[in-house]
Amino acid sequence: MSEPVVHGLLRSAKHSAIHLELRDSYTPDDPDWIDWREGRRFDPAQRWHEWFTLVSETTARGVQMRRARIVSEPVTDYIQFEYDVTAGHNIAAGEQVRWLPRRQAWDLLIPACDFWIFDNEVVVLNVFDGNGDWVTEERHDDPAVAARLADAFDEIWDRATNHEVYRPA
Repeated sequence: MSEPVVHGLLRSAKHSAIHLELRDSYTPDDPDWIDWREGRRFDPAQRWHEWFTLVSETTARGVQMRRARIVSEPVTDYIQFEYDVTAGHNIAAGEQVRWLPRRQAWDLLIPACDFWIFDNEVVVLNVFDGNGDWVTEERHDDPAVAARLADAFDEIWDRATNHEVYRPA
């Protein structure tokens, strides 16, 4: 199996990697999510050590990684799971994470699907099916589209709340 496109782009990123997440539920049959839901807590940095190491190495090179999550409130159990593992996983690895309640984003122009942007040039769309299962990645090397999506992301980022302050409703 080949390496995900996002992994290679993180390894080669020079300045920035931004990620927007829009769904209230992902991968319903994911064993990690099922463990958490059934009360079996774990150290996310240890369980997802490959991703943790990749992000740690990326941010150690000076690449700024920002992740914004737009969520419905009250949050779903899945979003509570994401919230609970964020400090020990994303933040500990060097990412910056912010949360924006969906009702506070009503007047923003928001892209239709989750995406990554690397160095303001390359866009990778994360495509999911209606149940939240991952389908594929789509890479687009179009700086004009990357700029438009980055502008949308920046508006979301400016309005969102830092993970350390946000409390799920």
